[in-house]
Amino acid sequence: MLKLKFISSLRLAILGLALCGLTSCSKQAYLFTSFHEPATEGLRLLYSYDAYHWTEFNKIFLKPTVGTQKVLRDPSMVQGPDGTFHLVWTCSWKGDKGFGYASSKDLIHWGKQQFISVMENEPETVNVWAPELFYDEENKEYVIIWASTIPFRFAKGIEEEENNHRMYSVTTKDFKSFSQPRLFLDPGFSVIDAVIVKRKAKDYVLVLKDNTRPNRNLKVAFGSSALGPYTNVSEAFSPKLTEGPTVVKTGKDWLIYFDAYGQKNYSAMKTTDFKTFKDITSEISVPEGHKHGTILKVEKKLIKDLLNKPRRF
Repeated sequence: MLKLKFISSLRLAILGLALCGLTSCSKQAYLFTSFHEPATEGLRLLYSYDAYHWTEFNKIFLKPTVGTQKVLRDPSMVQGPDGTFHLVWTCSWKGDKGFGYASSKDLIHWGKQQFISVMENEPETVNVWAPELFYDEENKEYVIIWASTIPFRFAKGIEEEENNHRMYSVTTKDFKSFSQPRLFLDPGFSVIDAVIVKRKAKDYVLVLKDNTRPNRNLKVAFGSSALGPYTNVSEAFSPKLTEGPTVVKTGKDWLIYFDAYGQKNYSAMKTTDFKTFKDITSEISVPEGHKHGTILKVEKKLIKDLLNKPRRF
């Protein structure tokens, strides 16, 4: 009898493992930061359990209060080692020399919004666009990169002087004190919307947008540290009129999501080596209206908690 019970229990266990393979018994889920045009409403979030199919929470999580225009565009978020979520965003098209910042433990209750001024020592700065957060585990600090135009600073090719961007960066350990801003990337052309990806120690990829006309497409570069230097810029792997990349790893695959605004949809590519890319747009689903954001891995419990929380705004 005991033997039969053991065999039955073993069969149930095997069946459970099989079902986990068909569904998902992982405690992991994904969040995708988002906004809708005209970017005055505030932070939106999408969630997914497989990183392919996304659902919107249909609520605003943070209304912007800082910056000249007080918009919230291009929200980038990471979760620090202590569990705190840190969020940065574009708060004006032009005129600001910094970006918005706020933090939260649960994505419902937020600390005071701050305007982080990073280009005040460059009075000719036209803009500060799409700040992107990255937690550098090797140096235990946060890296923030963004695109700015300083007219007549760089060779412009066919770009207008006020649209000739380069990438800049600062680092911080506590979001209270910051390093001096420095030039992060000058690939020899106007560049925006760069994202740092760590594959392993001393092996980093930078996904970036070549913003020159008529290109306006996505490329990659490679470096041995989060702060670069990044070299060997690739040929474009996306169609023209694409921007706002974000990258997430699932198994052995890296998924690169981006806004294909020329085709009026959200698209994605899959790669294992950042050298060859497969278009998987037909395999994903993203809610209409979603714009430029960042994907991060979170615990499933957080998704459940956010679904059960009432709308705040």
